[in-house]
Amino acid sequence: MPDTVLGVPRAGQVKPPSDQRLPDHISIGVLTRVFPPELVDRVVAEAGRKERRQRLLPARVVVYYVLAMALFADCSYGEVMRQLVEGLRWAAGGRQLWPVPTKGAIFLARQRLGSEPLVALFGEVAAPLAAPGTVGAFYRDLRLVSIDGTCIDVADTEANDKTFGRAASGRGEGVGAYPQLRLVGIAECGTHALFKVATGAYTVGEQTLADEVLGALEPGMVCLADRGFYSFSLWDRARATGAELLWRTKSNHRLPVLERLADGSYRSQLFASEDRRRQAGVDVRVIEYAVEDPGRPASDTRYRLITTILDPERAPAAELAPLYPQRWEFETTLDELKSHQRGPRVVLRSKLPELVIQELYGYLCLHYAIRWLMHAVAIEAGHDPDQISFISALRVARRTTRTAPGFSPQGTRRRPPASDR
Repeated sequence: MPDTVLGVPRAGQVKPPSDQRLPDHISIGVLTRVFPPELVDRVVAEAGRKERRQRLLPARVVVYYVLAMALFADCSYGEVMRQLVEGLRWAAGGRQLWPVPTKGAIFLARQRLGSEPLVALFGEVAAPLAAPGTVGAFYRDLRLVSIDGTCIDVADTEANDKTFGRAASGRGEGVGAYPQLRLVGIAECGTHALFKVATGAYTVGEQTLADEVLGALEPGMVCLADRGFYSFSLWDRARATGAELLWRTKSNHRLPVLERLADGSYRSQLFASEDRRRQAGVDVRVIEYAVEDPGRPASDTRYRLITTILDPERAPAAELAPLYPQRWEFETTLDELKSHQRGPRVVLRSKLPELVIQELYGYLCLHYAIRWLMHAVAIEAGHDPDQISFISALRVARRTTRTAPGFSPQGTRRRPPASDR
């Protein structure tokens, strides 16, 4: 007999004459403000995943279920569904029993949905959050963003291994314990909001995936990046977006000193590797400095930054050098995503590659929603979003999922306005 979630009526209550469907009452608390039902229905329809007949697990419910999988990462499939329907309440004074589907039924429903609706959902909503008054989100008039990447462990199955591959271990004599997918993204430094990502197999390089996210850059941003991302072609494409760039480059990068500037930086040029006569240079400004850190090797304490901001009065070297460490805010974002949401050393549970991508985007959507909530609270209180605990916000999201009332597909709730996001 399937599990059920029961509501116990008070004396005199009568069940309404018509049954109501599960998607009319699924609750996912504060997350529905960021991913309202009408948006979910639209991305499902545009992906061609809308069901043709009534099911216990229609596509909308499965989308919210995937978000709940990320929210309750330590729960079994059945327990995740119970968390979703726990918020059901009496409607019109009646009683309703909601069957909890079996693990097999949930798996088939996720297969029917596929990954495309979750990818589209993230793409529809994810955008920089910071408003002009957001503390720590801007350098002068430029929005601080950073590009970086990571690898994520996935379930050890033959299908995942074949699709994603895995890292070598030790001295290259063996392989890693789990297959891994690679992710590269752009995040807003001040709010930790990931707003553009690209994924691929472990064997796909970060620079290859970085090329897929550069389109999210735009004028009014300054993008920070580590030395592993520099190539002439990637720099040139990023520069073409109109965003300003501040990237670290390798110590052996040949950068001719064309002019020493008053702030200690110097003007130089970049050349494509195939430009052997060095005739088509791209102007940059170079900032070199050293950091004092006894715990690091001397070869890693000297920094060389290149920037598209050629005017030192607009961005003095003494300001750009301490600005670059803001790039490490991306590391905090990854820690939130990989350790606090999912749990340390926990792998994605999906056993098929398509469902791995679906599950990953569920995590990305959840992280963005929590960061949206934190930013909204910070703006209202006049605080830096960094001063609000991500773990506390995650707990709030879990509590509201259990206690908030369900929603109706006929409701008029709308996506949060851009000024709130």
